[in-house]
Amino acid sequence: MRFIPAALLLGASLAFTTTARAGGVPTSPGNEIVVIGHLEQLAGAPLAATEGVVTREQLEMRPLGRTGEILEVVPGLIVTQHSGDGKANQYFLRGFNLDHGTDLATSVDGVPVNMPTHGHGQGYTDINFVIPELVQEVHYRKGTYYADAGNFAAAGTVNLSLRDRLESPFLALETGEYGWRRGLAAGSLELAGGDLLLAADYTANDGPWKLDEDLSRINALARFSRATDSGRFSLSFQAYDADWDATDQIPQRAVDAGLIDRFGYFDPSDGGDSHRYSLSARADGALGSGRWQAQLWAVDYKMRLYSNFTYAMEDPLDGDQIEQYDDRRVYGASASWSVPLAALEALGESSLTLGTDMRYDDIDKVGLYTSVARQRSGTLREDRVKQGSIAGFASLDTRWNGWLRSNLGLRADYFDFDVDSNIEANSGSESASKLSPKFSLVFGPWQQTEFFANIGRGFHSNDARGTTLRVDPTDPSQPADRVDALVDARGHEVGLRSAILPRTQLSLGLWELGLDSELLFSGDAGITEPNRKSRRRGLELSAIWSPLDWLVLDLDLAWTHARFRSTDPEDPDAGNRIPGAVEKVAALGVAVNHPAGWSGGLRLRHFGSAPLIEDNSVRSASTTVVNLEAGYQLGPKLKLSATLLNLFDSSDNDITYYYESQLPGEAAPVEDIHFHPVEPRTLRVGLSMSF
Repeated sequence: MRFIPAALLLGASLAFTTTARAGGVPTSPGNEIVVIGHLEQLAGAPLAATEGVVTREQLEMRPLGRTGEILEVVPGLIVTQHSGDGKANQYFLRGFNLDHGTDLATSVDGVPVNMPTHGHGQGYTDINFVIPELVQEVHYRKGTYYADAGNFAAAGTVNLSLRDRLESPFLALETGEYGWRRGLAAGSLELAGGDLLLAADYTANDGPWKLDEDLSRINALARFSRATDSGRFSLSFQAYDADWDATDQIPQRAVDAGLIDRFGYFDPSDGGDSHRYSLSARADGALGSGRWQAQLWAVDYKMRLYSNFTYAMEDPLDGDQIEQYDDRRVYGASASWSVPLAALEALGESSLTLGTDMRYDDIDKVGLYTSVARQRSGTLREDRVKQGSIAGFASLDTRWNGWLRSNLGLRADYFDFDVDSNIEANSGSESASKLSPKFSLVFGPWQQTEFFANIGRGFHSNDARGTTLRVDPTDPSQPADRVDALVDARGHEVGLRSAILPRTQLSLGLWELGLDSELLFSGDAGITEPNRKSRRRGLELSAIWSPLDWLVLDLDLAWTHARFRSTDPEDPDAGNRIPGAVEKVAALGVAVNHPAGWSGGLRLRHFGSAPLIEDNSVRSASTTVVNLEAGYQLGPKLKLSATLLNLFDSSDNDITYYYESQLPGEAAPVEDIHFHPVEPRTLRVGLSMSF
């Protein structure tokens, strides 16, 4: 739990704002709760113990090796990579190997990032388009208890809010080992009674790999915002374009035999390119006795990935490289209205939130092809997909008295899928709907301590192509089973948060989550596929302590027990472990902002061993990495900083899989561990100038 007084990092007098909530939906700035004091005060009105807000000031004290590591502010969330840095990261949370985002609904300023029916994996979540310095706050919520949270929100939701304006323009330049170069220019100006924020960011990196990554990434943001009579309006344009070469996961046996280095590769043509351009408009204000908010958005997106996971197993002559392709336009809208209910005053203070959201993915082409050195050599499948969804939700908040409040929510979702496949038998239409009730109780506070009880249903959608599937795309003579369009998730949780200890806040959550179908990584095809029902249970503990006004320490611990709930019908002896389900996660952080001009942070992150196959006979090793950042204010407008990633030069793995592959020269496929190593100790230095 992290309702963090950010100004605690800046001096003895602290103040922070956290957005008041109605049914899980952020209300307008006019309803913000302002808390003055130290960590002795609880703030905000969360529905669960595992909900929180991390502010910009704390984000600035965190060393980042990748953009995606912003999400590691969520307690228990681990961000890794198994390929080039232009690709979406790999996420682990609550015993999920979320692959690239399934079951973690991620948004930026309310615009969804997850991509359904994607060329690489369902729910693909690439936040490389975000400029970290422009993030105002990160709001996270775990579990299925929020009526405004829909698709992909079984494990939780994360929203990154961007800044409306900068205090002064600035220029930041960075350089570092392994070809790291970065330049960022950003500033605000007054325009038409509001603020226009402009930013441009260029990043290049080769990495420690024997094959240079040759990453080239451009990000840009233009954002106009202004106050209205009763709220605020903003219009934002974001652009992202990247290309890179990649060293994917490699087989352990090749390293042991000395065929390749730990940072080596087999296919020098792996890599990819991607772009994302988005336009969004957002507004809020007063309506009657309540408040409304609405948003419209559009995204143009394309991705092309080249990967060789199995080397020479399918094609000993030309190799097993595949191209995964995705080209789409996405359109969406959302609106909500929160209003006090005078009719229920006899029961307590009540407010009702009504809302809707809709989305339409116009996927011009989503395909999987065989390729040789990035040249297509065959089509495994190619589809045009139209996927639309619409939802309505209602959420009733009631404060019954000084120590009891409740939230009752209901969400209804409808999905429509239309698939036009290169194999006519796999073309077709499908639709599905889901009703998701939610209920939360909050007791207290007593002695600055609150208690929470939550229960609710959620879901994730499956790839639209699976809902109309009739034959195997790689062998149309063989039948194939369809998948359910929507997969049900059921969760419940009890927890507490407390500020009873001096200068300390604690949170504790005990939770359980069941899924009607698990998604697993398939190494030979580089895709995900549905599997058996599952259940996860876990315990999460978070603490933040400020022994001095300029020093903050935080600790997050998470334990998870994850199992399939039924026997594999095709292999009764397969076992019931969920591959990739990390069982233990720990993070320790130190943030410093000393009055003498020194600032920075140290972060230790640890994720434990996990089963790699269902019978638990093969497991990954644990991984521990420490990152350090230090800065010194040379003058009022000049700051020097240095970041040391992997401080102790850990030789652990970022990610580990177990599957069959065949190296050139091998007579048959071999089951083996395939891993992507943690990058070695890396120094980066930066200079920022404000004007």
